[in-house]
Amino acid sequence: MEDISLHILDIVENSLNARASLVEIRIIEDTKKDMLQITIKDNGKGMDPDMVRKVRDPFVTTRTTRKVGLGISLLEQAAKEADGYLELKSEPGKGTEITATFTSSHIDRKPMGDIGSTMISLIIGNPDVDFFYESNIDGDITLLDTKEIKEELDGISISDPAVIKLIREVFLKKV
Repeated sequence: MEDISLHILDIVENSLNARASLVEIRIIEDTKKDMLQITIKDNGKGMDPDMVRKVRDPFVTTRTTRKVGLGISLLEQAAKEADGYLELKSEPGKGTEITATFTSSHIDRKPMGDIGSTMISLIIGNPDVDFFYESNIDGDITLLDTKEIKEELDGISISDPAVIKLIREVFLKKV
């Protein structure tokens, strides 16, 4: 994977396959601490302790359509290449939380990529899922909560082109 936004997309796809109805994505970058942290949390079916131990292995997956599960292992590798680490918490019936921490200035840290387009793709492709996105870059905060947006739409689909254009212009203009 060439950039972090693609890693986020892949991990969120895992959440969606785990039947999550809410996915939270938080990005924190603190240049004074030279730290970039990505957290993805869902309310999907979660994993038992045995699967949590195994899931970092690229040859372990819960999917039946293929025999490998590269998302978590590739994200962990990307974090480690940038002197970082990956934390994984999960509980059956309660969901999963993955946090990848990177040394922000490390020469091997992948670029962020187009997180705005990643979010738009997730919203369009999964209009029944609620996404909460928060970006905090040195105190400059961007928030997007599709649940709140849907409440204001009065029956209009969140995937309507005019709504997507508004989301991109109002909520994701800085990312």
